[in-house]
Amino acid sequence: MSTIDTGLTLLKSAAGRVSAANGWMGNAFKGWMPTGLYARALLIMIVPMVILQSVVAFVFMERHWNTVTRRLSAAVVQDIAALIDIYKGYPQDKDRDQIRRIAQQRLGLVVDFLPAGDMPPPGPKPFFSLLDQTLSVQLGRQIGRSFWIDTVGRSNLVEIRIQLDDAVMRVFAQRSAAYASNSEIFLFWMVGTSSILLIVAVLFLRNQIKPILRLADAAESFGKGREAPNFRPRGAREVRRAAVAFLEMKSRIERTMEQRTAMLAGVSHDLRTILTRFKLELALIGDSPELEGMRKDVDEMSMMLEDYLAFARGDSGEQSQPTDMAQALEELRSDAERHGHAATVAFNGLPVVTVKPASFKRCLANLVTNAARYGKSIAITGQRDHRYLTVTVDDDGPGIPAHLREEVFKPFLRLDNARNQDEGGTGLGLAIARDIARSHGGDITLGDSPMGGLRASVRIPV
Repeated sequence: MSTIDTGLTLLKSAAGRVSAANGWMGNAFKGWMPTGLYARALLIMIVPMVILQSVVAFVFMERHWNTVTRRLSAAVVQDIAALIDIYKGYPQDKDRDQIRRIAQQRLGLVVDFLPAGDMPPPGPKPFFSLLDQTLSVQLGRQIGRSFWIDTVGRSNLVEIRIQLDDAVMRVFAQRSAAYASNSEIFLFWMVGTSSILLIVAVLFLRNQIKPILRLADAAESFGKGREAPNFRPRGAREVRRAAVAFLEMKSRIERTMEQRTAMLAGVSHDLRTILTRFKLELALIGDSPELEGMRKDVDEMSMMLEDYLAFARGDSGEQSQPTDMAQALEELRSDAERHGHAATVAFNGLPVVTVKPASFKRCLANLVTNAARYGKSIAITGQRDHRYLTVTVDDDGPGIPAHLREEVFKPFLRLDNARNQDEGGTGLGLAIARDIARSHGGDITLGDSPMGGLRASVRIPV
């Protein structure tokens, strides 16, 4: 049993190493792959095309060109071998002239006879020369004599020297007669046709990607609370289906928000009417300590009702429009100073941002009110770049522990240890602020302030 257990342990260890290696390779491959759909689609088209062209080129060059070059070289060597046979039969000088004439007029070869001697030293060989290899094989097979060839020195001619008994035969042959030299034409057509196909594919792919980008832009605009009036389903069937589903979902969400707004408007009207009656009846009764407490309870109930309705209503019905955020922050500073708090404001970047002005101002006002409730000094800072608008509100209050900074965004939650519960409130201020920020496509985060208290940061895309 111990041997079996040891074997199982080794197998598990090996499987774990293989799995880790596969995971590492998968992560490396994902990191190398492009992230955009357009780039990935191009890669899907280009890689098979390159592989196909490479295979075709390899098969054509290795099979077709090798065969053609071998046959052409064999034919040239056969002609040279025939001339050698003629020379061996008629070695006189006058017959050499006849051989030169026959070779040039009938065979397209330039033949000369050099005095007997040693062959020239071997010249530089190209790294890859199909003609050099093929001629060497054919000369050794058909003639069987010492030879020297030069396929590099002259671009259009091939020089061949063959050791005879009493002389050296030098032959100049056209390179095209021994070598299939149409590789440039093949490569030109291969690259040209591939380029044309690639351009057509790129243009077609761009037209297919555009509807997806429009759908993404429409969804992003809807997530920011903006309208996309010119959007309609386009493109391939699957993209149109996704666009239709998005429009139907958008209609259902808007219909639900309209119904909720209408219901809340009715509830708000009815409850406000009753509270107004309470205030009127209390005013007619007179003044007494008990009635003063009742008036405070009614006022607090009115404020709580407004907070509840604001939280439930959200920012539905309001349209986004360009808003001067620097001016809005200045108004918040003035409001804080009117309530007796020291406040400063600063803004960097272009101040005009497209938001729902009333709701976004309420979001920032809730943060400023929260800071003013627990701190004496407030610092409001705005920063706008090419992607985001960021607004931070700092105070010098007691702050909020790090482990509770997400909890305070829950509705109706008020902290006893970090913030004084005697200050009142419904616990909806931060929840409403985050809901508005998220309806603009952003969010709110809490952190430590350089002033010693709490920093609330709002960031939304512009």
